[in-house]
Amino acid sequence: MKIGIYGGTFNPIHRGHIALAKQVLKKALLDEIWMMVSPMSPFKQGDSDLLDDEIRLNLARKALENEPKLMASDYEFRMPRPSYTWDTLQSLSKDYPDHDFSLIIGADNWAVFDRWYHAGDILKNYHLIIYPREGSPIDPATLPPSATLTDTRLYRVSSTDIRRRIREGRPVRRLVPEAVYDDVLAYYKPHSTHPDERPNR
Repeated sequence: MKIGIYGGTFNPIHRGHIALAKQVLKKALLDEIWMMVSPMSPFKQGDSDLLDDEIRLNLARKALENEPKLMASDYEFRMPRPSYTWDTLQSLSKDYPDHDFSLIIGADNWAVFDRWYHAGDILKNYHLIIYPREGSPIDPATLPPSATLTDTRLYRVSSTDIRRRIREGRPVRRLVPEAVYDDVLAYYKPHSTHPDERPNR
C-alpha cells in the first residue's frame, strides 16, 4: 500500500487539514494518509496552548470517522522523545515492510528542510510530497527527483487562528469539522474544562 505520512500537532484538527489531505490522497495516488499526531515535547509541558496528546488524538479520530482513507495515528506517542521524522519513517518501514511510505510536508517546511535531522537520508529513501503554502514559492524544476510539488489549493485556515478566535469569542463553526465543533469549543475556551477530558476511544 502507498501511505502518506502527514504530521502535525493538530491543535485542533480543522477543515483545512482534512481538505488538503483528501486532495493529496487523490493527486498523489495514495491508498491512505496517516495523520501523525505529534506528541507534546517534554520541554513544552507548560505550553497551555497545546492540549494533551490523547485529547488531540481523540479529536482527530472523531473528525475523521467518515473519512475511511484518512487515519489519525498515535504512532509517534510510542517513539523516543524528542521524535525525529527520520526515526519515525525508519520505524514505520520496519513495522510495515509491505507499505511504501511518502512524507507530506508544506512548502514552508521544504524551505528549511536541509536543517532537518537526516534530511539527506529522508530524500534518498522516501518520496516527499510538498503542498503549496502562501509566502513559500517553489520552482518545481529545483526539486530533487524524490520530491514532488502537488497542485493543491491554498488553505488559509490555521489552528492558531482557530484558538485565537475562540479566545476572542469569534465564530469557528465553518473552520472545524462539525463532529468535533462542540468539543473544540469546550477544550479551547479559556478556563474551561471538558466534561470528559479523555474520551474512551
